[in-house]
Amino acid sequence: MLNERMVALGTQRSVIRELFEFGKQRAAEIGAENVFDFSIGNPSVPSPDAVNETAIRLIKEMDPVVLHGYTSAQGDAGVRQMIADSINSRFGTSYGADSLYVTVGAAAALCCCLNGLCNPGDEVIVFAPYFPEYKVFIEGAGASMKLIPADIEAFQIDFKAFEEAISSKTKAVIVNSPNNPSGAVYSEATIQKLAQILDAKSAEYGQPIYLITDEPYREIAFGGTVVPFIPKYYANTLVCYSWSKSLSLPGERLGYILVPDRVSEHDLVYAAIAGAGRSLGYVNAPGLFQRVCAMCADMTSDISVYETNKDILMKGLTDLGFHVVEPGGTFYMFPRTLEADDVAFCEKAKEYNLLLVPGVGFGCPGHTRISYCVQTETVKRSLDAFEKLAKAYR
Repeated sequence: MLNERMVALGTQRSVIRELFEFGKQRAAEIGAENVFDFSIGNPSVPSPDAVNETAIRLIKEMDPVVLHGYTSAQGDAGVRQMIADSINSRFGTSYGADSLYVTVGAAAALCCCLNGLCNPGDEVIVFAPYFPEYKVFIEGAGASMKLIPADIEAFQIDFKAFEEAISSKTKAVIVNSPNNPSGAVYSEATIQKLAQILDAKSAEYGQPIYLITDEPYREIAFGGTVVPFIPKYYANTLVCYSWSKSLSLPGERLGYILVPDRVSEHDLVYAAIAGAGRSLGYVNAPGLFQRVCAMCADMTSDISVYETNKDILMKGLTDLGFHVVEPGGTFYMFPRTLEADDVAFCEKAKEYNLLLVPGVGFGCPGHTRISYCVQTETVKRSLDAFEKLAKAYR
């Protein structure tokens, strides 16, 4: 007898991936320039030149036995210290190598945290709208997900619902800011209140409630928007990071977990994460790109392109009557759909070769995700298709 849950996960493609495949098929039929594929979050700007230059230099200069050999399971010690130094210089902290665990992207970071922390019967709180794989990761760790409905006016946190959801079973809370799919950035006031509630509830139940912050979009923030560094506000915070978006390296699968010194029972928590990595097979992230990412950790791709695309879409869609909460970062926008059924709306959009993702999959029906990490010219040309779509509802 096979594991039926795994069979289901392996045979049911995500809506995003299905749209992506549909887009490729449609492009072959009518030309890629006529398809406005806003389905998938694949960075559209190249990595900084220094990324390739660093990789080439390492290949030429390093002993290949060392360069392509195993590192420590938690990542090369020198790499971890370089990452710590980068974090310290940016946020005024004093972390060392032993606070970092290098991972195969943010997904592995989340899975290691959840499997290291959770026992059967534990609950993990998530705020809508949320990245759909969170549910898969949480249930894979033997816990259950408790979803807090979205505050659709600002995409901050509904604190009344949050406080009511916390119980003695709550092991962790996941936050994602800047957020996929809304682009919202949690304000400092939001983080401060979140920390106050978690401190009070941890004291009430006599056990820490961990805050897992998923941050692959940290560097993609617009117009001076400040992304709070959450460990400064709440001690029991675990940071899951990825260079997929900041350095445009999604295919290299490199990230890390930061276990700050202030985390309760730091050494045991780190050991649990390391044990989860061992159990899941997430040990020794790719050695070459461990070094490349660490050496380029303070750089970003030309993320100004995403702000340009955001500004074009915001004006275009609001002029057409769409209700949109302006993103503070990422390369996503999450407007309300022009009918209550967001799945039907996205099907309607396909008639105009607009590939949009229904909000229901993000726990927030009545919305659609637009992933605008595409060429700016594509964004501009898409506005005619959005106008035709809007007119169909008038």
